[in-house]
Amino acid sequence: MTKNTLNTSNGKIVYRTLCPPRPVAGDDDGLWLVFLPGLSADHRLFEKQTEYLSKSWNCLVWDPPAHGESRPFELDFTLESLAEWLYQILEKEGVSSCVLVGQSFGGYVAQAFMSRFKGIVRGFVSIDSAPLDRQYYSKAELWLLKHTYWFYMCFPWRLLVKSGSYSCAETPYGRGLMREMMLSYGKKEYCRLAARGYLILAECLAAEPYSPECPTLLISGKKDRQITNIYSRKWAAGRGEQVHWIDGAGHNSNTDQPETVNRMIERFINGLI
Repeated sequence: MTKNTLNTSNGKIVYRTLCPPRPVAGDDDGLWLVFLPGLSADHRLFEKQTEYLSKSWNCLVWDPPAHGESRPFELDFTLESLAEWLYQILEKEGVSSCVLVGQSFGGYVAQAFMSRFKGIVRGFVSIDSAPLDRQYYSKAELWLLKHTYWFYMCFPWRLLVKSGSYSCAETPYGRGLMREMMLSYGKKEYCRLAARGYLILAECLAAEPYSPECPTLLISGKKDRQITNIYSRKWAAGRGEQVHWIDGAGHNSNTDQPETVNRMIERFINGLI
């Protein structure tokens, strides 16, 4: 992987690119796969996807602002800010056609990007994510999204890490990876980051709703313990589509069952070309 940076007024954003060693017959070499990790996760969340899919397509994955190596970073950004910085990265790399692959919070970033920047995204893969649309959320859920910091701070750090890794994944690899990524933060930093992410999501949900206009692949782990599992069903029903459920997978289904998810993404992309 080639590591690159985008400098912003809030701090630097680190992202990585990985391209095929040679063009693959029949593939669209101008298409990029852009991977957007979920809240508190970094580029390692998609290591099984970039390793496999970069054999055929150009791949880009970022450490989201205030995550991984994209630190220190001021926590005053919004979902619109994240979309703008992502656009700047794509512009810097000369990306004019892409498929966005967003896991959990990364799916919200993808939707915010598509609502603002038209004509770039040819497809959207949602992994254990949910719609950026107020109608799917209750008032209680929106209130909780705005008041998570002190709730998280009440728990011992060791318990937060254990519950976070176990609630996100079902396999030793998936849980170990989530634990490793969480432990890259201190407790207060993690709680502030999580609270900021949930707050800007709530703020964005209060704005005009958005529904992806491009071909979409909805993926969700059957054992996802988080509430996005419910949202996935509602979202699919609202769009007249189906959720592709992954056996033996939790909230981070791409780490629990990477081979299955990789094949789904591969088929989806081939259907776009």
